[in-house]
Amino acid sequence: MNAVLNSTSAAQIRPGESHAPGTVSASAAAANAAAASFAALTDNLGYLDPASIEQVRQAYRFADEAHLGQLRNSGEPYITHPIAVAAQCASWKLDAQALMAALLHDAMEDCGVTKADLIDRFGAPVAELVDGLTKLDKLQFNTREENQAESFRKMLLAMARDVRVILIKLADRTHNMRTLSDMPRSKWGRISSETLEIYAPIAHRLGLNQTYRELQDLSFRHLHPWRYRTLSKAINKSRNRRRDLVQKVQSEVDAAFSRIGMPVRLAGREKTLYAIYQKMDLKHLSFAQVTDIYGFRVIVPSVTDCYTALGILHQMYKPVPGKFKDHIAIPKLNGYQSLHTTLVGPSGVNIEFQMRTDEMHVIAEAGVAAHWLYKAQDSEGNSAERLGTKWLQSLLDIQNETRDAAEFWDHVKVDLFPDAVYVFTPKSQIMAMPRGATVVDFAYAIHSNVGDRTTAAKINNELVPLRTELKNGDVVEIITAPISTPNPAWLGFVRTGRARSKIRHYLKTLAQAESEGLGEKLLTQALRAEGLVSVPPVDAETQPMWDKLLRFTGNRTRSELMTDLGLGKRIASIVAKRLMVLMSEHGHRPDALLMTRERYTSHETLSQGAVTLDGSENASVQYAHCCRPVPGDSIVGYLGRGEGLVVHNAHCGVAKRLQHKDSERFIAVDWSDEPSRMFETGVVVTVTNGKGVLARVAAELAHSEADITHVDMDDEAALDTTDLRFVVAVRDQAHLETALRGLRRTQAVIRASRIIPQA
Repeated sequence: MNAVLNSTSAAQIRPGESHAPGTVSASAAAANAAAASFAALTDNLGYLDPASIEQVRQAYRFADEAHLGQLRNSGEPYITHPIAVAAQCASWKLDAQALMAALLHDAMEDCGVTKADLIDRFGAPVAELVDGLTKLDKLQFNTREENQAESFRKMLLAMARDVRVILIKLADRTHNMRTLSDMPRSKWGRISSETLEIYAPIAHRLGLNQTYRELQDLSFRHLHPWRYRTLSKAINKSRNRRRDLVQKVQSEVDAAFSRIGMPVRLAGREKTLYAIYQKMDLKHLSFAQVTDIYGFRVIVPSVTDCYTALGILHQMYKPVPGKFKDHIAIPKLNGYQSLHTTLVGPSGVNIEFQMRTDEMHVIAEAGVAAHWLYKAQDSEGNSAERLGTKWLQSLLDIQNETRDAAEFWDHVKVDLFPDAVYVFTPKSQIMAMPRGATVVDFAYAIHSNVGDRTTAAKINNELVPLRTELKNGDVVEIITAPISTPNPAWLGFVRTGRARSKIRHYLKTLAQAESEGLGEKLLTQALRAEGLVSVPPVDAETQPMWDKLLRFTGNRTRSELMTDLGLGKRIASIVAKRLMVLMSEHGHRPDALLMTRERYTSHETLSQGAVTLDGSENASVQYAHCCRPVPGDSIVGYLGRGEGLVVHNAHCGVAKRLQHKDSERFIAVDWSDEPSRMFETGVVVTVTNGKGVLARVAAELAHSEADITHVDMDDEAALDTTDLRFVVAVRDQAHLETALRGLRRTQAVIRASRIIPQA
């Protein structure tokens, strides 16, 4: 490490870092050397075995060499930052892989170290953690919803895959906030706001209470320096005035528990500056009006002792009405458990007491990180652990079923800032739901199959609509039926991300089989142009070739590739060309005659190898709303990105513009001889204003068996004529012409024609 200090004059300065002005004194150099040495970390590694400590030491040496010559804004060697991050992770008792990743977390971004280098030196798991952290480091949060949603999504996906990534990231952010004063003041606001809005809530949601409190206070200190200083002075004065009072309460409580022989650990707790500021701001209070600044944690051996301790305290001091909360019987969503009560202490000062066991205390302070430290064997501990990880599992579910970043942000925004209501199942099991959650949310919280099969519900034995919001204490009973399926209308009122993602996943799954079939047709059509009659099957001979093709496209399975082709996420012609290259390597030769015929005739005859449409394709094929084609129209197919096949009228102006700039995404489509349903199209009818005109026009459309699905009209009621715009469902072009002829013969109709946008 001395090499770092000796090479300062020729140091590479990290982007955003600079040399500290002036020379480094001998004492400062010694302090820097101590902070930058592995000894600064070893004191915290006693829980690891010698082999693991050696692995961490190797990672330290690698990071020390990689960051050689780099300095932080404070003038300290840059390696002091990874060491501080690793020390924070060690305080959470994370495993050796996580500590190695913490030491190496800036190596890929700043030092030119590649992922392959890390895999060779430290193995794939560590490299994956570092890679995840490197991606998170590139995120910039701002006020634009789209960017925030995308960045936030990536962070949470990394967390859902491996929670250690977010724990290391939180440790990294905590140390950066501790040293934020060394950064230019112009950056304080953005970094502090980002910490307060993104990182602190995540720490809270994971139950990292100490980190949550520290991040809030550090953000407050740099966002509002004057308010922070003023409040800090007020707290110090108050602390000095009330020191005797706190000591008196502590001695009285110690004596009371000693008399009954109950071993307890009593710890003082003071409300954070930010929490006090928030309370003053939200409730418009002065500092003197905030009464619950001080509190005590009473840590006892067992759950039963928590309730015994509560009884003893209530005998000593008078409880404040309405200030008792039982978070042991009803834990918070992040796994937190304690009894809370506020008592009127000496001199009329309100003091909050929290009763908890050792295990509860560890989980309250370290949250998800505590699962590495404290593996409870009893049923109570296991239930708390399950509760703490339940939110992570729901994120994993959403990740697997949601692809749109803004949609994902909507899912997690509610769950990230918990404001829960507690309801009961008919068997008296307590369930915590976000405030505003409905009966359908409750059904999906029980199980996705229950949600999918929901037909009705009872709250407190009374039938209620499915959109009914739940209230504290409701007893909710879900009525299901085997034939019931999710209703798209539920998306309009469900509140939880889990329910919304399950409903959307079900609706998307309906289209998946159809999209896969369409993809198979498209690839077959593209392969004909390359001289191959059909898609080769997957068997022992062709498996290596399919494996190479899937690596090329980035898909996991053949089925997924076909679905992506059907949804327009992959272009069939590119995949077909790659497949033919791979087949040539395996000795297959294209059919030259077939290739020539397909390539030179497909542009002349649209139906050559075309995808045939009859209206039964459901979600895998969409009929464009701009031109609303019907059987008999000349049509073209556009493979929209992620939308599947979109069918346009060949004369549609929108389609012509798309064809001009994106021609490779157009494919040949044709109508089936026997369409399976009616198709919607637009009709405009110009009429003279008068009583009953709309009724006569509607009656004529009904007479011609054209179904009206939508009607719109001009606002100029005072004019002599007006335009009525209909969306009508017809069998084909001939049926539409029959309906239009009938309209033209109707009294008061001046003109009737179809709406087709022109180029």
